[in-house]
Amino acid sequence: MHKYSGFTLLEVLIALLVLAIGLLGLAALQTTGLRSNQMATMRTLATQLAYDMTDRMRANPAGVDAQDYVIATNETPADPPVTRADTDLTEWRAQVARLPGGLSSITRNAGPPVTHEITVYWDEERSGATLGNCPPADETELRCLRLTM
Repeated sequence: MHKYSGFTLLEVLIALLVLAIGLLGLAALQTTGLRSNQMATMRTLATQLAYDMTDRMRANPAGVDAQDYVIATNETPADPPVTRADTDLTEWRAQVARLPGGLSSITRNAGPPVTHEITVYWDEERSGATLGNCPPADETELRCLRLTM
């Protein structure tokens, strides 16, 4: 009677199956990590853009008092720019456009005290989402960041 040592073909196939399942899990984990990183990048950029506009508005109090910074999502700033606020809005909107589906608006609340809401919208899932509520009601609406100053 011969005693065989080593692996049988069945053992090797089972080991390969376990390895394949493990590699598929790692691939799924990598994909999820990349997607989360991309979402975090978009949220960071939206936050930086909102704070950029607050800095521009603080540097131009006369334009803020004249309500030159109030702009709806579908409005475009004056072209060619007439005021400092027009220049700020044109530059800012160009930066917001770097976000996928990037849109923005600035509204003024009469108060008291008078405040402004700066809103930046983007298509986080790159799914062709449309403008909607802030915060969004579902995945068909653009993500948003609203900053009140």
